[in-house]
Amino acid sequence: MAEEKRLMKGNEAIGEAAIRAGCDAYFGYPITPQNELTAYMARYMLDSGRVFIQAESEIAAMSMVYGAAAAGGRAMTSSSSPGVSLKQEGISYACGADIPCVVVNVARAGPGLGGISPAQGDYFQSTRGGGHGDYYHIVLAPKSVQEAADLTYEAFGLAEKWRMPVMILADGLIGQMMEGVVLPAAVDPGARPDRPWCAGGRAGLAREANHVSSCILDPAGLEASVRARFERYERIAAERTRFEAVNVEKADLILVAYGTAARVCLGAIQAAAKEGLELGLFRPISLWPFPKDELARLAKAGKRFLTVEMSMGQMVEDVRLAVNGTVGGAVAAVDFFGRCGGVIPSEEEVLAEAKRIVDAMNASTAEPRSGSARR
Repeated sequence: MAEEKRLMKGNEAIGEAAIRAGCDAYFGYPITPQNELTAYMARYMLDSGRVFIQAESEIAAMSMVYGAAAAGGRAMTSSSSPGVSLKQEGISYACGADIPCVVVNVARAGPGLGGISPAQGDYFQSTRGGGHGDYYHIVLAPKSVQEAADLTYEAFGLAEKWRMPVMILADGLIGQMMEGVVLPAAVDPGARPDRPWCAGGRAGLAREANHVSSCILDPAGLEASVRARFERYERIAAERTRFEAVNVEKADLILVAYGTAARVCLGAIQAAAKEGLELGLFRPISLWPFPKDELARLAKAGKRFLTVEMSMGQMVEDVRLAVNGTVGGAVAAVDFFGRCGGVIPSEEEVLAEAKRIVDAMNASTAEPRSGSARR
């Protein structure tokens, strides 16, 4: 399959990008708002002679991903928020066994079953290792259908390079919207890296009989394994942190947002420019590893931040951790604006909040009127 351009839903673009990236096996279970992805894989994976299984549950689907990936396949699953919660045990197992795979979360509103509207309340679950134990995995957050396809395509290579699951954290709006997308050319299956660590020993396989497991019963051995994994995390943070910065050097106030919320912020920035107000956007693309160093640099330059999320505030904690204490020992100001329950903030709301903050900033630095200063 050569590179081509199509008009596609985000869910479908993710599926096509996965197929072109060489996904050998997809295991899923239906849940809104990502059902188009499962349906797409059901149709086109079988057409290309690959494995598609609708499992009996989300737990089973993630377990099948573990098995297929441990055997050397490029394996993937997808779901939406409560379904990903059910997959977390298997994700923890995959992280503990250093198994590469791809997990897609087209997030919806919660907690619990919540609603089927887009939301960003899964940030903590995704970036903090939502299962048990000490681990992280790469989390990539697209803001468009094009980026959803690109990041999914890239995710398989990242998973194999770093031996871990890679999560694509989109939201229901990105999954459901239609945009033009340039799809990459299909990878050559023969160009894949060797996997000497995979399970083997079966007739016809050259690999040794490896045992792929996350179970290490010796405490000292388990500690050494976890510490080695965290050293790898440091290398990932140094090499793979990604972000987009728009007008941040000139901005009076920098909006920090990802995914759909970042699209809203871009509209607010354009509206602000018409009123002579300079706003910037800092958009993390890798939610883990989080681009904290660049935020710290902006804080040292004296910038102030407004974090905008489709939640009650989760990424804002990482923003505050990144910038606090960076300006001569002082705390850089971070404000928050969010909507939840599936409500998407409007450009007008974000602009009004930004103007309120900028007006307060200007008032605090204004010279006192004559006769009003205290003696």
